Amino acid sequence: MIIENLLKKKIGEYLLKKYSVSNNKIEIIKTRKEFNGDYTVVLFPILPLLKIKPNEIGQEIGKYLIDNENFIEDFNIIQGFLNLSIADFFLVDLLKGLDENLKFNYDLINEYFLIEFSSPNTNKPLHLGHVRNILLGDSISRIFNEVGNYVHKTQIINDRGIHICKSMVAWLQFGKDTSPKSLNLKGDVFVGNFYVKYNEEFEKQVNELVSNGMSEDEAKNNAPIYKDAKELLIKWENGDKEVMNLWKKMNSWVYEGFSVTYENLNVSFDSEYFESNTYLKGKEIVLKGLNDKIFYQKDDNSVWVNLEPYGLDEKILLRSDGTSVYITQDIGTAFLRYKDHPKMDGMIYTTGNEQDYHFKVLFKILSLLGYRWADKLNHLSYGMVDLPTGKMKSREGLVVDADELIESMNKKSKSISESLGKINDLSALDQNKLYKQVSLAALKYHILKVDPKKSILFDPNESIDFNGNTGPFIQYTYARIKSLSRKNKNKMNFTKVNLSKKEKDLIIQLNDLPNVILNAYKNLNPGLIANYCYDLVKLYNSFYQSSTILGNEEINSFRIMLSNKVGSSIKKSMSLLGIEVPERM
Repeated sequence: MIIENLLKKKIGEYLLKKYSVSNNKIEIIKTRKEFNGDYTVVLFPILPLLKIKPNEIGQEIGKYLIDNENFIEDFNIIQGFLNLSIADFFLVDLLKGLDENLKFNYDLINEYFLIEFSSPNTNKPLHLGHVRNILLGDSISRIFNEVGNYVHKTQIINDRGIHICKSMVAWLQFGKDTSPKSLNLKGDVFVGNFYVKYNEEFEKQVNELVSNGMSEDEAKNNAPIYKDAKELLIKWENGDKEVMNLWKKMNSWVYEGFSVTYENLNVSFDSEYFESNTYLKGKEIVLKGLNDKIFYQKDDNSVWVNLEPYGLDEKILLRSDGTSVYITQDIGTAFLRYKDHPKMDGMIYTTGNEQDYHFKVLFKILSLLGYRWADKLNHLSYGMVDLPTGKMKSREGLVVDADELIESMNKKSKSISESLGKINDLSALDQNKLYKQVSLAALKYHILKVDPKKSILFDPNESIDFNGNTGPFIQYTYARIKSLSRKNKNKMNFTKVNLSKKEKDLIIQLNDLPNVILNAYKNLNPGLIANYCYDLVKLYNSFYQSSTILGNEEINSFRIMLSNKVGSSIKKSMSLLGIEVPERM
């Protein structure tokens, strides 16, 4: 980033001086491996203003830099691209100047962002799909904070609605007097089992009604257990004491389960919102919108909004019985958040891509209601997580429980670490800490390295490999660097260094880190940092295999420093993914 900005500045000064042209389209990229050079100036964007052939302006700029800037030692031009070679002394000085904590100036206005993630339902445990959501939200929060923003991490607990009532009905009918404690289960798992039980019973009743001559749609609306769930929802919204007590009890079980999972993932929140509170504000806003003729009412008393003029469909906001729908509470939640955080510059919702349309509708409704902050809302959309066996289905219980997944990854980590036999001298406590660090690195990196927009086929065995594009492989490289530092007995003392190609490539890669972080921030994509880190590790391991690092020679002092700077960049990159790097493996 430092080099790119310097080149843009110097080239901009030349164009202004020679042609009186102020150009902000100067594009600098790293030179492709098959060409000589370190950085490439893309000439085509600046040509329209100059009316000169690309090779001519390339020659001019290259000669100007050679004559006036000692950090450029050579140049060549290939088909509209100016390739520049950076002087060794400049790269070494750049390396020396890298702060150990790698704090960069991103030239951004500090802003206040609220980032929502996780946001589970209280009718089932957190599963692998939630894990992707949680890890994305946590990493984006870290990245936003890194570039200088204030971040407030929050979640909305989906603790009301027909799906919650389904678990409650199932418990009333099939599980009364049992509890998580009596069955030795985590609270969220316990309640989730009753959600599965509801759907099993629902399917059974629907099939029976269909066999007696009812259409499938009629059967679904007339299944006794579904009617019971609807009745429970109405009683809940009317504040029925018995129903409210049951709801509070079952939700408390779930919250206890969630807290264990968050702790296992090393994730925390600054605040929580509950749909049981926000839906009331949503209903109030909808009714006001109806009164202001922004919305309209149908003959059955249901309330709707017509979004067809904006390329969307009509959307129901309140059912005919007056109960809320999903978007009603989202309206209330958005309002309350901006009320609680009036200085907020933006809000990011982290949800799966199956909700893309929902958020288009939500943002448009909030805009129609006249809220000035509606244009500050963003949706971080991500693809689904599938298994080699197919898609996960919560209703059928075909999911990968988050805690079970973490535990299985921990066992794999322990097995592999023990087989390598390099940590036998560590205490049992330190060994267990290491197993957790490695297993979480495997899980988090495997998920975060993929562009959020893409779906993931999750393979636990592939993720925990100590070779290839995995978290443990990167951790192992960091541990190798720390081992070198411990073994080094020489002072960091060197004057002039003639860089090898691999050393040069490493320094240039290190220089690129702030730019990668900035792009990850702008694109809401932690995968850019993950893959940058993997590329850095590949470069370093190639350098490590071909170079003598420990010794008394001056060059070895430089290589230790280079190794340490690589280690710092690995640590910084991985921390932005929520991953710890152990000093021994």
